Amino acid sequence: MSSTEKWSDLAARVMSAVAMAVVAVAGIWTGGYVFHVLVALICGVMVWEMVGMLRPGQSRAQLLLGGTTGAAVLLSVYLPVGFALPLLLAPALVGFGYLERNRTIYMTFTVMILMSGFGMIKVRDEMGVNWMLWLVLVVVVTDVVGYFAGRAFGGPKFWPAVSPKKTWSGTAAGWIGAAIVGLVFSANTGVGYQLIGISIAVSMASQMGDIAESGMKRKMGVKDSSNLIPGHGGLMDRFDGMLGASVFLLIIGQVIGFPPGVG
Repeated sequence: MSSTEKWSDLAARVMSAVAMAVVAVAGIWTGGYVFHVLVALICGVMVWEMVGMLRPGQSRAQLLLGGTTGAAVLLSVYLPVGFALPLLLAPALVGFGYLERNRTIYMTFTVMILMSGFGMIKVRDEMGVNWMLWLVLVVVVTDVVGYFAGRAFGGPKFWPAVSPKKTWSGTAAGWIGAAIVGLVFSANTGVGYQLIGISIAVSMASQMGDIAESGMKRKMGVKDSSNLIPGHGGLMDRFDGMLGASVFLLIIGQVIGFPPGVG
């Protein structure tokens, strides 16, 4: 691959990334209902994109299942947890009536999307702006550092059959970037240095989310989840890492107590 080809999509990626960053920061900073609606919309659009990959040409199924997912995420925030849990699983089962094939893929990813949205809202509502920014920064730095390091250094591919552009150099660089984020937050929040290890683990979980989505796209024979975002593809292509990271954090938060040394 030539130097020009390596960086050919950089301008579009940067402009789109800046626009997404502005919307994300505004939503996180505002919090409350604004953030809840933003997360619900993102979750709904991701399911809309996924159904479009799994069952092309079925716009009615896309709208129904995407809308059901977004509504479930939003309503779950305002219900007691006991009532929220079945609501968060319901859209994964509703899709069985609309998909003749790939039902397991749909069910697995829909549950991940729903739990991820619920987890992000819980982090912002219960832990505040700083920890939501930490989570986002770990995922973004993992992706950005991995992107530049992978193209700059190249080297052995991570899993060429599924994600041909992902390299071990980019993957490891993502862990280092996440560790630096953890170090900065641990030094400025009063929590222990365990946060460095947790940040690396969350980085790994975000990469697993990325790989899982790449595997689904490879199986369905598509390059991007949609063409909504210039230079990036679809929302699912950008939030696949957040799926893995936020679900992982939702789980370990119940086990180890989070933030470490505080919760």
